Amino acid sequence: MTTDRLNADEFFLRDRITEGRGQRVALRLDDGEMSYDDVDELASAFAMALAGVGVSKGDRVLIVASDGPDYVGALFGTFRLGAVVVMLNPGLPRDAMTAMIERSRAAAAIVDADLVARFEEATTGWAPQVIVPGDFPLAVSPVPTSPTAPGDPAIWLFSGGTTGLPKAVPQTHRSLVNTTRLYGKGVLGLNRDDVTIAVPKLYFGYATGSNLLFPFSVGGSTVLFAEPSTPEALFRRIETYHPTVLVNVPSAINQMLNHPGAAEADLTSLRLTTSAGEALPETLHHRWLDTFGVELLDGLGTAEMWHIFISNRPGAVRPGTLGQVVPGFEIKVCDEEGNEVTSDEVGRLWVRGDSLGLGYWDDPEATSVAFRPPWFVGGDLVSVDDDGYVTHRGRADDAVKVKGKWFRPQELESTLLDHPAVVECAVVATEDEAGLTRPVAFVVVSTETTEEDLVQWSLGHLEAYKHPRRVFFLDRLPTTHLGKVDRAALRRQVMD
Repeated sequence: MTTDRLNADEFFLRDRITEGRGQRVALRLDDGEMSYDDVDELASAFAMALAGVGVSKGDRVLIVASDGPDYVGALFGTFRLGAVVVMLNPGLPRDAMTAMIERSRAAAAIVDADLVARFEEATTGWAPQVIVPGDFPLAVSPVPTSPTAPGDPAIWLFSGGTTGLPKAVPQTHRSLVNTTRLYGKGVLGLNRDDVTIAVPKLYFGYATGSNLLFPFSVGGSTVLFAEPSTPEALFRRIETYHPTVLVNVPSAINQMLNHPGAAEADLTSLRLTTSAGEALPETLHHRWLDTFGVELLDGLGTAEMWHIFISNRPGAVRPGTLGQVVPGFEIKVCDEEGNEVTSDEVGRLWVRGDSLGLGYWDDPEATSVAFRPPWFVGGDLVSVDDDGYVTHRGRADDAVKVKGKWFRPQELESTLLDHPAVVECAVVATEDEAGLTRPVAFVVVSTETTEEDLVQWSLGHLEAYKHPRRVFFLDRLPTTHLGKVDRAALRRQVMD
């Protein structure tokens, strides 16, 4: 990796053209295909439009758009100027979007035409210049890539926390390239013949990497579509485009398995599926293998480390674990004093590697707690066995300790998901009238059942102290800005 100059625009896009791959298919869309040359031309058009409203190196640019060619052009056009991408979920509630716009202090925002009114309603203070795709001409000549350093910021990610406003993590060009080499190429083994498709949308860093940057780094292609990633939408496009890699999340895995057409769905083009974003219950892992027969690689990544740094590997999967540390990263498991614990003992996860972010934007106190260079210390509780396989034991703020014993909320979730009526489930820890910590379950069911039935089901499959003390029935589970289960909202519901 060069020591003085690195720009994601060159590494992921322009190098493919230099290699003579400009005419290869880069994007597979519902209305046609786009080559790397086409994407390059579109990126120059966005770069010129941004420069035209005064955006320059180091400025932040919001992208509020659906998955499609304009999103990709906006991303690389921003990189091309040496500016910094800030991705927003277009479905955010207005107050959350307002807070993120204010925090970003972005010079410009690239906003889909059908989202402009919503974006402007959320713009109550800081007002970036709004650029609407299609309102400017294509570039007459290529725009040169700004010379940026490996440690310069390239993209902002918002942490996936479930309490308060997510923290902004500036990530560097080095981080994007490092994880691509170590995980995208090293673990997933992506090559020029791979076609990726994703459940999460590009505003989620997990998808930005796995469904755009990783395939672009090897001259492969990606399937992009704007509509929600329902099982029907996925099954249809897998049959149409024959992707080789499906980028997935546990909630969608569950929905695909519960779909009436699951048994008839043809997923034979896939050589592997990834899962990340939240813990994958072992029950779902086995059901996926039984139903679809496609290798499923669960893993763990964070915004602070850009992407995945622990993962199962093709041919070496252990269901119920996150796999092993990705070569090139290093982890250790420590108690609250920072002392390493023994094999199989639960502790807080520490990780280091060349994908470490630049801290939390404008939050030195939180930065000093979590960023301890060269280490990042997050809230994930894990254990590591003698073979190096990592098991997720919950989050420090979600962990359940009942009668002096720790257990993973995922154990109870997995057990409840085995019940024929339960299609979705989340477990949180709350305090009872005596101030003692007890597990509480929230479920979405497909057929009628009772709280007592689910309690007895749990008692019949788990040690008694792990059963839910209360069961709430919901139409759907609340989610965060990244689509993860919002456990803080569930805890508030219990207290209310």
